[in-house]
Amino acid sequence: MKSREKLTYISFFILGGILLLFIVLPLGRLIFAHSPAIILQELKDKTVLVPIWNSVFLSFVTAFIAIIFGVPLAFLMAKERFGKLEEAVETIVDLPLAVPHTVAGIALLFIFGRQGLLGAFFYNGFGFRITGTRIAVVLAMLFVSLPYIVNSARDGFKKVDISLEKASRSLGASLFSTFRYIYLPLSRDEILSGFLLTWARAISEFGAVIIVAYYPLTAPVKIYDAFTQYNLAVSSAIAAILLVICLSIFLTVRFLVRRKR
Repeated sequence: MKSREKLTYISFFILGGILLLFIVLPLGRLIFAHSPAIILQELKDKTVLVPIWNSVFLSFVTAFIAIIFGVPLAFLMAKERFGKLEEAVETIVDLPLAVPHTVAGIALLFIFGRQGLLGAFFYNGFGFRITGTRIAVVLAMLFVSLPYIVNSARDGFKKVDISLEKASRSLGASLFSTFRYIYLPLSRDEILSGFLLTWARAISEFGAVIIVAYYPLTAPVKIYDAFTQYNLAVSSAIAAILLVICLSIFLTVRFLVRRKR
């Protein structure tokens, strides 16, 4: 029996190792394919730094907005407050995961484009165009990444023992106080994980962003732009810079979250 268990573990390690190599090898090759001189040359170029800054900053803005709107929705879903509409709400939340991102960008144009439902209101009433702005970038990032924070926070809220809520309410605490002092602290890890996943998904978004706002450039759009205008060497150098930045932020946040546990 032990020999069978050992063989099972060995098989799983082989299969898992192949999958890990499938992820690590291309990314590792990308990072180490360029000399430090080439990387430094690209870092001195403002046309590279600005798109990278746009991606990093706007993705964090997106993640914070996602928490503000997503966490309350996740709480309602965890408490099953939508009744018969529960499955419909869950489907709507997960829908951006199934929609091709170019389709998402086109759909957003019908709402926020110059002739869209809201876009026309702002353009005709105030002369303000949403598309082609950083606001449009955030909207596109938010659309494709929102499911991560909602689903993660919902799972965190569901694991909280209902008896804690009953005790809190029996002692006279309001629903908001119970949410603030019981649900949020006990679901902190899931919310932080959802925040990180939302940020990671937002910073990598290309399809929806390029449709609603080719300019101002974000890093993925800049990489595509460099690939079509120059060559693989230039675009891959920019990609390597973005990858190192993303990995650094991702690992740092993961480390800080683990230390607080």
